[in-house]
Amino acid sequence: MVKVKSANGKIIVGWREWVTFPGLLDEAVKAKIDSGARTSAVHAVDIQTFTERGAPHVSFMLYPLQRRQKPAVKCIAEICDEREVTSSTGHRHNRYVIEVEARLGCVTWPIELTLADRAPMGFRLLLGRQALKSRFLIDPNRSFISGRNFSNV
Repeated sequence: MVKVKSANGKIIVGWREWVTFPGLLDEAVKAKIDSGARTSAVHAVDIQTFTERGAPHVSFMLYPLQRRQKPAVKCIAEICDEREVTSSTGHRHNRYVIEVEARLGCVTWPIELTLADRAPMGFRLLLGRQALKSRFLIDPNRSFISGRNFSNV
């Protein structure tokens, strides 16, 4: 993986990149880098809420590989918010929001992630501008600049 920086020190990424969520999901997920979307969203199904130690939590299944049902990864996270999100089709939906560590290339940082059924969409993960700001610049002519193997970074 070659880390390419812009003149102002931000890391340049392509319009598609591989992202992992250390502590939640080891498998890399193909993400669309989308500055047009405010919030980030991941494909999650079988969403169940519960309370643990007085705090709201959510369990859900992630299918990190596009158009595949395996591997299926059961995840649990604390809910940090529930908000109304307008989808790309203009429909409004209430979504649970969790905070996770995201890793793209050699950068790990906290992001807010909404849980949504993205089965009909082209990508299981959408990284929106809130997650990207102050860290990355997007080169729309390139893809997968940061590579996929993060174990030795």
